[in-house]
Amino acid sequence: MKPPYEITPNILKLISAISEKLGEVNANFLNRQSPQLRKQNIIKTIHSSLQIEGNTLTEEQITALIENKRVIGPEKDVLEVLNAIKVYESLKEFNFSSDKSFLKAHSELMAGLIENAGKYRRKGVGIVKGTKVEHVAPPYENVPYLMNDLFEYLKNSDELVLIKSCVFHYEMEFIHPFLDGNGRMGRLWQTLILMSEYPVFEFLPFETLISKTQNEYYKSLAMSDKSGELTFFIEYMLGVINESLSSLLSYNNRVLKDIDRLDYFLNLGLNEFTRKDYMNIFKDLSSATASRDLKKGMQLNLFKSEGSLNKTKYIVSKN
Repeated sequence: MKPPYEITPNILKLISAISEKLGEVNANFLNRQSPQLRKQNIIKTIHSSLQIEGNTLTEEQITALIENKRVIGPEKDVLEVLNAIKVYESLKEFNFSSDKSFLKAHSELMAGLIENAGKYRRKGVGIVKGTKVEHVAPPYENVPYLMNDLFEYLKNSDELVLIKSCVFHYEMEFIHPFLDGNGRMGRLWQTLILMSEYPVFEFLPFETLISKTQNEYYKSLAMSDKSGELTFFIEYMLGVINESLSSLLSYNNRVLKDIDRLDYFLNLGLNEFTRKDYMNIFKDLSSATASRDLKKGMQLNLFKSEGSLNKTKYIVSKN
């Protein structure tokens, strides 16, 4: 397949901006990968992606479910979140260019929510907004062939991954291969495609920005449908990715106070550490400031010290 779109000046500008930010992220961020940040990303991603679909659970309730705590809420909403947690926590196990992997992800994402989860639809569908039919999906008989073409495109196209991820997202929504779960699968699979070349997308909940700009999201889909070209949707999605990277860099480069640094560091989950370990996380910190931070941490009973001078190690308090 040769997807119809035009490389506009805006698309070139966005790709350039994204590439520049990815270089900065790779240089300054990936050495600070944090289990806590990954957990926060999963929470924000699940909350935003399911909120678009009408899920009512809050980030706090999703956090509780990740921590295996009991949550009171609509049974369907809770099941949607539990399914999404399972999928996003095992994201690296899926192969972005495999239709079998794609169907397995849908099966897990929609388990208990619809019949025949993980199987392409066997009836015609249309998308209705209010009283107006916005989109009539291709006949169900064509779905397996269209999806096969789309995965062949993923495997064999020489186009930039940034572009391919947008093309897949749009084309999958257009084909509408499932009776339900198409939106969340489109967003999930775009993340997976981007991760294949840029691991940082595991830490980037761009679904949050899609959630905040839902009108533009649906408008770009509709405009691309109407024009028969993907240009509008590609421009929209590249804009979202660019903004998401800006937010990540802003978070990573923010000026932290001593208590912020201590909180961030302790959330890495270490049981014991040295001043050198602390400074490896905050590379721009002077040794004097690091020592003041660690003294503050002991005053707050966050950890205690053992040993002296360069043999000092800090034992994290268990509470």
